[in-house]
Amino acid sequence: MSALAITLQAFFSDRLLRERHASPCTISAYRDTWRLLLRFAATRTSKSPSALDFADFDVSLVCAFLDHLLRLT
Repeated sequence: MSALAITLQAFFSDRLLRERHASPCTISAYRDTWRLLLRFAATRTSKSPSALDFADFDVSLVCAFLDHLLRLT
């Protein structure tokens, strides 16, 4: 399991649920956004989402993702 996967799992289970007591709607919104980002990054890097790691994310990828989201609306 990549460091990214471990960090995301901890973010959802520890940070959002236990520490922040986030609502189910908030958790769903974060989850859906991460799914979109991971799919986008997987397409751009030609890797499966489960193979992505922190090194795969840079400023240009995140900016391209945000541009992509703007075009969807």
